[in-house]
Amino acid sequence: MRMNLMRSLAVAALLATAACQTMGEAPVTASTENIVAAVADAARPQADKDRDANRKPADMVAFGEVRPGDKVGELIPGGGYMTRILSKAVGPTGKVYVFASQPVAREGQPPPAAPVAAITADTANYGNVQVVISNFATIANPEPLDLVWTSQNYHDMHNPGRNLDINAANKAILNALKPGGLYIVLDHQSAKGTEFSADLHRIDEAKVKAEVLAAGFEFVGASTVLRNPADDGAKTIFDPSIRGKTDQFILKFKKPG
Repeated sequence: MRMNLMRSLAVAALLATAACQTMGEAPVTASTENIVAAVADAARPQADKDRDANRKPADMVAFGEVRPGDKVGELIPGGGYMTRILSKAVGPTGKVYVFASQPVAREGQPPPAAPVAAITADTANYGNVQVVISNFATIANPEPLDLVWTSQNYHDMHNPGRNLDINAANKAILNALKPGGLYIVLDHQSAKGTEFSADLHRIDEAKVKAEVLAAGFEFVGASTVLRNPADDGAKTIFDPSIRGKTDQFILKFKKPG
């Protein structure tokens, strides 16, 4: 009788797992419909599309487990390469909050708009994107987030001019996420074990991992899709011999709960 009960419970557990997958909890892959559509978005600039072969956006977004309806925060978006893709991946029921620094004003002129503001102006295509000016020590997000994403810019938070407490920044990201929410950090790998240098625009993966864990995150895993062992990490990322082909790590962390 006891053995039959145990078998019944095991079968029930398997059925429950299968049911969850059927209801949309199946793993996200590069061929998942919302990700394919995001990369194929006709509104993306040709310059962005030309970078896809090196940046592998479908693999990146799949690693971030981005689903329709997700609420995403993107840190330091640059020109918005990932912003457009994330916008389409989360779809009309989702939201992308872009956390950007206030651009520096020239003498006698008002501060210019963040470069990514041009994307928010395209409401027909990217109406779910909202720019939030931030100092990164606090994240004034309007709602709890499913995901915080930063690509090729985590190292910028260490630049001397920012005078930013990185532990405070990572804790702010932790607080911005829902329990179980994800934090994706993608950046250029420096030569392992070297001290941080703002001149190279790189950072050591081990340093990033230690900092994020210190803020209270759990480590989930790493992707090797952008690794390039031919890059020794000693050159600036703008060096013609390596530009666009740097060795890059992608780390996934989770907020406990």
